[in-house]
Amino acid sequence: MTFDRRDYSNDVLKQLYRELLRPRLIEEKMLILLRQGRVSKWFSGIGQEAVSVGSTLALNSEEYILPLHRNLGVFTSRGVPLGQLFAQWQGKKTGFTKGRDRSFHFGSHAHHIVGMISHLGPQLAVADGIALADLLDEKPRVTLTYSGDGGASEGDFHEALNVAAVWQLPVIFLVENNGYGLSTPSSEQFRVKSFIDKGPAYGIEAVQVDGNNVLEVYHLIKTLAEDLRQRPRPVLVEALTFRMRGHEEASGTKYVPAELLQEWAQKDPVEAYEKWVLAEGIVSETARIQLRESIKQEIEDALQEADAAPLPLPDPAEELADMYAPLATDNEHLADNNAQTPNAEHDASSSEDQAPTLRFIDAISAGLRQSMERYPELVLMGQDIAEYGGVFKITEGFVQEFGKGRVRNTPLCESAIVGAGLGLSIRGKKAMVEMQFADFVTCGFNQIVNNLAKSYYRWGQNADVVVRLPTGAGTAAGPFHSQSTEAWFTHVPGLKVVYPSNPHDAKGLLCAAFEDPNPVLYFEHKLLYRGLSGPVPAAYYTTPIGQAALVTEGHELSVITYGLGVHWAKAACDELGIMADILDLRTLLPWDTEAVARTTRKTGRVLILHEDTLTGGLGGEIAAWLAEHCFSSLDAPVRRVASLDTAVPFAPILEASFLPQQRLREQLRALRAY
Repeated sequence: MTFDRRDYSNDVLKQLYRELLRPRLIEEKMLILLRQGRVSKWFSGIGQEAVSVGSTLALNSEEYILPLHRNLGVFTSRGVPLGQLFAQWQGKKTGFTKGRDRSFHFGSHAHHIVGMISHLGPQLAVADGIALADLLDEKPRVTLTYSGDGGASEGDFHEALNVAAVWQLPVIFLVENNGYGLSTPSSEQFRVKSFIDKGPAYGIEAVQVDGNNVLEVYHLIKTLAEDLRQRPRPVLVEALTFRMRGHEEASGTKYVPAELLQEWAQKDPVEAYEKWVLAEGIVSETARIQLRESIKQEIEDALQEADAAPLPLPDPAEELADMYAPLATDNEHLADNNAQTPNAEHDASSSEDQAPTLRFIDAISAGLRQSMERYPELVLMGQDIAEYGGVFKITEGFVQEFGKGRVRNTPLCESAIVGAGLGLSIRGKKAMVEMQFADFVTCGFNQIVNNLAKSYYRWGQNADVVVRLPTGAGTAAGPFHSQSTEAWFTHVPGLKVVYPSNPHDAKGLLCAAFEDPNPVLYFEHKLLYRGLSGPVPAAYYTTPIGQAALVTEGHELSVITYGLGVHWAKAACDELGIMADILDLRTLLPWDTEAVARTTRKTGRVLILHEDTLTGGLGGEIAAWLAEHCFSSLDAPVRRVASLDTAVPFAPILEASFLPQQRLREQLRALRAY
């Protein structure tokens, strides 16, 4: 292996040596601790240290890095305290995740590191969002994100590179090509000769580097970063390297030919660089020995600190509280809420009597516009939302008001755009992602349920992202533009799910969603867009997330519903002459248990109605809760009315049969007569 020092000083070369040696010595110790049962799992990076160390030292300290399993050198080179790092691996309370996640599944703002999740690909899109924030703030910074050769087969790799290329984001996508995805060799992972062949297909530069030569990695990344800060754009870097141990220790290396292991052993990045700095007189033998002893002592001291740290004690209250970032309680927001928010019973205020009448769709647009004015850090992203105004024209004219930097057309890359929303949050911004139809959220599902939802619980990073989802049937749009998808997300802690039924709440809940620092899924029924109008105060206001509203009052029975179901219930009860409490949940996660209990105790008869299919719908959860908590108040079995357990049919006559309106009338009669 040849090392070209170029004009780098001895101090730089010594720093590279010191930081290259540290993760190797830590790993050697961890492998011992693994055999002793003092750490539970280990993903070895022995043989790949030069990639992590060289690339990390090449960046400025305020530039974010998004590493993977085998990038211990990123953390050590950024000065992450070893005691806290070891506590993280031991599942201790003092670890970065308080014992809630393992290995490198965490981030640290102090060190500008965003850790991975097990799904490997999503962090690439998060890097896009971080870089976009820097670009919008006109900060000359780059973002570095890693991918393995196996993980690069995931769709997230394609989406992230494509978005970065279209938006010219200053991201370095560094692929550590070690020849295997766990045990599957590259020949069974992809057909291209090398990853640099992929760059031109995305319209981006691609370069290859000897990933075992720390000096070459350092020089390449440093050169690229300096250039990208001045001319923002993405670059794909392929680092050729090899891991000398298994994917993780339990898997071993039996699948690797012995001669291949021998070949790469001759290219050991630590040994090779150490021999060179000794031969060049950059480091003396005495200094080499002293450095090793110093690092080993540092490791022992940190292990004592971690060993002495307490294990987490189960505290359900703390666990539940840490699923969500706390809401701001500044006086300005409190004043807005107190002045403008209707109470839980949804009484009309005197100011609302004077409010202009808006269509449902215009109320959403108004809430979006006022939130853009209120939060200059808010960025809107979605397909066709810029000049075209979105397929439903909700953002029409927004580009002229707020500019293309904040109102961004996106490629058809739902996963990457949701991930970019998290990246924007990491840099302190807010994001809105519009799904063209709620059905298409499946393409961004992983990012929502595994990245956005769990980020705050895992390492304290909130995801200040609102995902808007035009939803529902009734327009003869068939099975891929009509689904009710809300129940997919009401099962996921860390998310909030809202679903307005009227123009007032459409604006108020949307504004509240932007105030909330947590990921909020905002469902808006397409059939209400231009089919429902109502009073909407012109001033900014919020409708509280988590509070239901009593739409009508009656003594015979209670209908618990949301969205279009509110209007179905009112029409059916009026038609049948039933005096009913109709409770509009408005928020589906967390739903208002107190309001549900209150109306149940009042009438003793409950019907739960939703457009979603019956099996697995939110109604089943509410019915189970009522049976557990309000059984003594019930005078009849809880009834559920929902759509058929089929896909949404296209033909209007079939769609009408699919939807629950006719079954609703039958069940209302039966419940009243019980």
